[in-house]
Amino acid sequence: MPEHLETLATAIVDSCSQVHKELGPGLLESVYQACLCHELSLRNISFAQEVPFPVVY
Repeated sequence: MPEHLETLATAIVDSCSQVHKELGPGLLESVYQACLCHELSLRNISFAQEVPFPVVY
């Protein structure tokens, strides 16, 4: 994996861990989503929410 992707992946996992550490388990997904978006923004990581994804079943 290219170094920049590994750095990005580490930052994303760290962001998720930070949110879980602060909030703990048991909240609604929307709460975790809002907090993760905030954490990613603090780290200047661009992202998109609720992006349509085609699924064939």
